[in-house]
Amino acid sequence: MQLKAIPASEAQSWPSRYRAHFFNCLSGFKPLHLLGTKSKENQNNLAVFSQVFHIGANPPFLGVLFRPDTVERHSLKNIRETGFFTLNHVPTSHVEQAHHTAAKFADNESEFEKCGFTPIMNTGFWAPFVEESPLRLGLSLHEIIEIKANNTLLVVGKIEEIHFLESAVKEDGYLDLNALNVACCTGMDAYHATEKISRFTYAETDKKPEPLAHNLF
Repeated sequence: MQLKAIPASEAQSWPSRYRAHFFNCLSGFKPLHLLGTKSKENQNNLAVFSQVFHIGANPPFLGVLFRPDTVERHSLKNIRETGFFTLNHVPTSHVEQAHHTAAKFADNESEFEKCGFTPIMNTGFWAPFVEESPLRLGLSLHEIIEIKANNTLLVVGKIEEIHFLESAVKEDGYLDLNALNVACCTGMDAYHATEKISRFTYAETDKKPEPLAHNLF
């Protein structure tokens, strides 16, 4: 396989959008979430996010990366003011609507209404969940960390609520996202369905991994 090799500095001469697309793809496939918030004035907000990652299981923390706070960001503002947000996995049937939430709607407009999603507000949790999502998480704000390298903001949230299909959880605790038909993404505008390849036994030095039993796959 013949690969092209370049210094990363060469990209500085590329058109900005071309460069952004290219570097955004380098980390590979990313999870796709709709981040739900509600303002102090009870205005619902919804935004698509792909920079979401696991931090820990005990306590259960997730990280969400936000771009520099140089313009008005409704989601970040609501999180700071209320301390709550939701993360809702996007089903493959709704990627177009999810992409639409990235449009610059006004502060008094709800992406739920504009983009065809249904808010769930009857759980007693401050921020809205997305009814169309098959896996929904309610989080409280733990801390916001500024990444000094480029002034992006890492929002660390503690998982407080989980809404999921019991049938998707295997007996060892594995949550089968593939069975939920949720999407992932690459770059800034490409969306993908997934196909599970295999699960393997715990990796040990003295023997090769083996495929797990079918009921765990």
